[in-house]
Amino acid sequence: MSAPSAVVSGLQAALLLARGRSEGMRHIDNDLRVAARSFWAAGVALPAFLCLRLLDWAADGLPPHPGHAWALDLLFYVIGWAGYAVLSRPLVAALGRAQHWPRFITVWNWCNVVQYLLLVVAGIPLLLGVPDWVDQTTSLVALGWALWLEWFAARVALNVSGFAALGMVVLDIALGLLLSGVTGALLAS
Repeated sequence: MSAPSAVVSGLQAALLLARGRSEGMRHIDNDLRVAARSFWAAGVALPAFLCLRLLDWAADGLPPHPGHAWALDLLFYVIGWAGYAVLSRPLVAALGRAQHWPRFITVWNWCNVVQYLLLVVAGIPLLLGVPDWVDQTTSLVALGWALWLEWFAARVALNVSGFAALGMVVLDIALGLLLSGVTGALLAS
């Protein structure tokens, strides 16, 4: 499968899953080569990630050293993306689903693109100057949908219980909070 067709297939799967349609899994093969190619999703999602940073800066003002902050954000973006893949593999094995990890990480990668897009769209009301309650409601709905999508994709890709899928989401959140804390500490020093 070529890189463009892998991108299209991955995005089709993620968009179907985002609508609660488990047939999105038909677009994903359980193969390590497919899983490796799915890391193109990090590049596809990068503009949305950068847009989120710009939205943060529009709301909160520029950090004292924007170039330094930008570089740290990019570094921890890569570390977080790759780090989750590394950390998820033994957790998936502990769930007795090691054979499904390639499909899981492929789906996780492509669902991240949709999650980032949801969060960017949720940031638009802030730029439009809508009342705080509209902005906050939009953000809450987008964040809830993004977390639900990750949970649903994990449950379907690994064929596990909702509780086990929650564990995969908690791992992602914990890693993100850790990296965010390190970023904040480095920027404060």
